[in-house]
Amino acid sequence: MLVVITYEYPLNERIRTLLRLEDLYDRVAFFIDKASPLDHQAALVGIFEILEVSSRGDLKSDLLQELDRQRLFLETLRSNPAISVEKLDTVVEEIEAAFAALLASSGKTGQHLRENEWLMTIKQRAAIPGGTCEFDLPSFHHWLHSDGTARRADLSAWLEPLASIGVALRIVLRVLRESGKTLPLIAFRGVFQQMPMERAVHMLRLKLPHELQCVPEISANKYALNIRFILPGSVQRTKVYERDVEFELAYCSL
Repeated sequence: MLVVITYEYPLNERIRTLLRLEDLYDRVAFFIDKASPLDHQAALVGIFEILEVSSRGDLKSDLLQELDRQRLFLETLRSNPAISVEKLDTVVEEIEAAFAALLASSGKTGQHLRENEWLMTIKQRAAIPGGTCEFDLPSFHHWLHSDGTARRADLSAWLEPLASIGVALRIVLRVLRESGKTLPLIAFRGVFQQMPMERAVHMLRLKLPHELQCVPEISANKYALNIRFILPGSVQRTKVYERDVEFELAYCSL
């Protein structure tokens, strides 16, 4: 069975932030679902990271604007006979629900966590390598030894006020990914260049068979797109894969 790896490359800071948050939400959900103290410690650190990333800039406002823009665009498709009204209604309802939940979340993102002195003490220590050892945080050590179900309930409660952002960003990224126009391309002797770069593009999605012993190194702006396929591994990181590489590239726009 052919295994294909998808590499995503954001072309602006907003999409870069959404991709980082998506990865963090996935990681936290994975570790919360586990049972061991170390898994739940990793989940809590992930929640702290979500707090840090989601607090930068005006993320909530950007997501609200994008959801509303997508809803308005979908409404214009109702007169198109090729569009399923039932599927359209489902997507619009999903967007409206996410918009309402995000709008209802009051105050600064993650304020409930900042007001918890115990959690903020752990967050501060977690930034220090090995800073959450039991002799530094005995109360945290006690929490890690509590019942797994109780720990999971605590983690879910701390994450819940941040859930509306996670739902909204997944909708935005899903629409972005589905907008991609995929093209089969060839990088001759491991190098692909395109000039000028399409200005409306917000993210690139590159698909490459796992069996090829190379990884893409992407550099892009509104003037040019450069992709070098290099050998994987740390020793020869910058050595170009000097063979022709067939790959697929999708140009995604909101």
